[in-house]
Amino acid sequence: MKRIAVLVSGGGTNLQALIDAQKSGIIRSGEISLVIANNADAYALTRAANAGIASEVVLKKQLGSQAAFEEKIKELLTAYAIDVIVLAGFMSILSESFTSCYPKRILNVHPSLIPSFCGEGFYGLRVHQAALDYGVKVTGATVHFVNEIPDGGEIILQKAVEIQPGDTPEILQKRVMEQAEWKILPAAVEQVCSAM
Repeated sequence: MKRIAVLVSGGGTNLQALIDAQKSGIIRSGEISLVIANNADAYALTRAANAGIASEVVLKKQLGSQAAFEEKIKELLTAYAIDVIVLAGFMSILSESFTSCYPKRILNVHPSLIPSFCGEGFYGLRVHQAALDYGVKVTGATVHFVNEIPDGGEIILQKAVEIQPGDTPEILQKRVMEQAEWKILPAAVEQVCSAM
């Protein structure tokens, strides 16, 4: 069983999808052993507690620098003997000095079909607004390995979602989560854990 850490910043809907997938047996080669939040008020911490998963809060503001922030996360990953790291709505770009320590061991879910609407500045509702502004008819989600380039790592899984007339960024975000993110993220985690 590979030990999984999930890094979060907010509500933790993708974390919940992973917890549910673990319970239902979609994820069977790994188990979520740790949740790390960079926001002390993240509802994801409540989700972790409800599922009996250990959690830690690491605040860049308290630590004073990106390097110290990443060092603290590394210490926790070592302490909990983590094999695989999943970024699930984690609103902090990790530096090359961090990502290079975990090649093909950090996964991220991005709410578009990379290479569209990705990279620095493309997160949350901004991604869906950009897709609507551009007029694309199909969007979706991508799970990829994380490297030093934002959204630049090797693609693991993708799933397309159709854009409907009258979509707002909020409506589209919900559909992409339900139809794509919550399906391919657990599948990709299982794929990576089972291959290790």
